[in-house]
Amino acid sequence: MGGLEERKYSVLIVSEGLKFNAALFSLMPESRFSPVKYVSCVNAAKREWIERSYDFVVINSPLRDDPGLEFAIDISSSRGVVVLLLVAADLFGPMMERVRPHGVYTLAKPLSRASLETAFDWMASTRERLRSLERKTLSIEERMNEIRVVNRAKWLLISELGMDEPHAHRYIEKQAMDSCISRREVADQIIKTYSSH
Repeated sequence: MGGLEERKYSVLIVSEGLKFNAALFSLMPESRFSPVKYVSCVNAAKREWIERSYDFVVINSPLRDDPGLEFAIDISSSRGVVVLLLVAADLFGPMMERVRPHGVYTLAKPLSRASLETAFDWMASTRERLRSLERKTLSIEERMNEIRVVNRAKWLLISELGMDEPHAHRYIEKQAMDSCISRREVADQIIKTYSSH
């Protein structure tokens, strides 16, 4: 299968329950989860989040300074993080309704080992999907940037050498093919040559 089993996930656990933390620790082998950072309140979690981002954030609600709901919503909008909110069974419905539109997973306590393992598998799948989307977004941004640079080079050929737009386009394409370099590299050379005029 390859991918998911070999990848490591960084985890921030926001929980003041020592027994719960110990149980969670036993479900998170270092071969799959590293680093794993434990903090006991939302304020500490916010400070930690400023220092570095994590793949997973697990919030064992409530905490002494905050239920953790707003923190879960806030960080779920960060790029690439998957958030799991653990809440008391009697609060599960309203809490889930509140955080679901933000993509936060919610589980009712008490939890079984199997349900937590399943949740971590879902979180890993979601994190991989987010990684894939990040790569596509980066690729689209790179492509848009290339188009902007090539268009700038075309307009320099038009203004400096009097070419029309189709001729400038063909010129860049031909230079790229003849020199075995990308259109972006040709465009960069044109911009370098004619921008200083």
